[in-house]
Amino acid sequence: MEDKMEDCSEQREVSHQETPRRQKGGLVTMPFIIANESFEKVASYGLVPNMILYLIKDYHMGVAKGTNILFFWQAATNFTPILGAFVADSYLGRFLTIGLGSICSLLGMILLWLTAMIPRSKPPPCDLLTQSCRSPTAAQMTLLISSLVLISAGAGGVRPCSLAFGADQLDRRDNPKNDRVLESFFGWYYASAAISVLIALTGIVYIQDHLGWRVGFGIPAILMVLSALVFFLASSLYLKQKASKSLLTGFVQVIVVAFKNRNLTFPLPNSTGSYHHKRDSKIVAPTDKLRFLNKACIIKNPEQDIAPDGSALNPWSLCTVEQVEELKALLKVLPLWSTGIIMSINLSQTSFPVLQASSMDRHLSKRFQIPAGSYGMFNIISLALWVILYDRAILPLASKIKGKPVRIGVKVRMGIGLFLTCTAMIVSAIVENARRRKAIREGFLNNPRAVLDMSAMWLVPQFCLNGLAEAFTAIGQTEFFYSEIPKSMSSIAAALFGLGLAVANLLASVVVSIIDSITSRGGKESWVSNNINKGRIDNYYWVLAILSFINLLYYFVCAWAYGPCDEQAAKASIAGNGLKKEEELSNHGTKVRDEGNGLKDV
Repeated sequence: MEDKMEDCSEQREVSHQETPRRQKGGLVTMPFIIANESFEKVASYGLVPNMILYLIKDYHMGVAKGTNILFFWQAATNFTPILGAFVADSYLGRFLTIGLGSICSLLGMILLWLTAMIPRSKPPPCDLLTQSCRSPTAAQMTLLISSLVLISAGAGGVRPCSLAFGADQLDRRDNPKNDRVLESFFGWYYASAAISVLIALTGIVYIQDHLGWRVGFGIPAILMVLSALVFFLASSLYLKQKASKSLLTGFVQVIVVAFKNRNLTFPLPNSTGSYHHKRDSKIVAPTDKLRFLNKACIIKNPEQDIAPDGSALNPWSLCTVEQVEELKALLKVLPLWSTGIIMSINLSQTSFPVLQASSMDRHLSKRFQIPAGSYGMFNIISLALWVILYDRAILPLASKIKGKPVRIGVKVRMGIGLFLTCTAMIVSAIVENARRRKAIREGFLNNPRAVLDMSAMWLVPQFCLNGLAEAFTAIGQTEFFYSEIPKSMSSIAAALFGLGLAVANLLASVVVSIIDSITSRGGKESWVSNNINKGRIDNYYWVLAILSFINLLYYFVCAWAYGPCDEQAAKASIAGNGLKKEEELSNHGTKVRDEGNGLKDV
């Protein structure tokens, strides 16, 4: 009897152990992750367009001072994601970094809302009789700057990690359709981000214009409450990867140790145990690319270099193969990363199109006209529409015609985007030349505020081309970084594009300053004059077009020098073992075509 009871208990234990646990991650987490960043983008981007008016009217700042504050705010917002990526990958992990970033953004927006709600938090209104205005006190400026700093810090936590955190939930390297799943996710992620920015630039700005700052700043704060709440609600569903040791320290260690060991000779190609690696690592020897860094992981004396547990006794004298390969992966993608900076410079050209649109006919009907600052929405609309069409119509149709899955390789997509942004600058130059000649013919050379008999819809093609360029290059670069950089550095991979945008903002200012300085010599009218009819903005666009063309050639060289991507190398390896792969899959009752024959990287 006891034996039977024991058998029954053992059977219950076995059946309990065999009950499959629900895997964490997956598609069920996507709405929470995308909603978190979407709410954050609507809230933060909605504050930017009218902030200069708030600083001038309520804080009595001059245009130059207010512009400088906003410039540094935007620069900080673009640079903090790279810091957030290091913190996520090295210390806190992506889940905690996103959570803390959401809380920081929420606190910053609450402080900003309080500046509008509490009269003493900003200077009193100007005296209409004496026409005098008080400057903000140190305490008032501290409150304002603190709110902007917290918003930037929050963006640094959310933006670099959301994309990588979402990819973590879907990334299954053993899934033959993994590349397609990730490509679809990246596309929908950027489409939702574009729609969020579109809502911010229209809805939030409209509310601020018509309902005032109290409501205009209050709604972004409410949206950030929803952003944080939605993200934490799905905490139990997420696949949370632990942070590794400090990547930045590891990079420095590799450089220092490689320099120390610069006089060492390399081990023989087939020698084993010459390189230090983790015990459970699949990589036991470094690659031949950037070979000088391999000296950082050469074992000189096993007894003096290696601890009993297999780790290095002194990490500043011996690094692991994994550390060396992580630094190599980052250095390898930097040339291709740099090719996206010129496109970001082109995308940052927002002031001149606004001036152009202001001087053109913006009416769609007798009673309605598009605001001059709203034409940038065509950039976002074209980006979102292309992503949807590409993912849901073009790729399925091409796959149906060819009878097998079809996708465009990331490097091809990046090249197409850089070509499109070059074309956009050419179109911008042609349209501006036509606008300027018409202004001169109509006698408005000295009147930049005059409205020409020329539709502002002529500006739409350049915005659409830039939107398509961003759809190709931004999504392609992000997917490229994520697939080429080790998974432990995926937040850094996601932040690289944002870092390129930050660098582009600084370089765009440098380009404008240089052109203004050179073209205004000898008392001549500057190309970027305040009077756009006297200036030569078309020539300025031609300079950007030439730089874009040179950058496209530079991209071809970088893409050629980089060689095949990891996914292409993997497909070649799979193709070489195609029969063996199909036999293994058929043994599991699964009918799958070999990726080497099933996917075509156009």
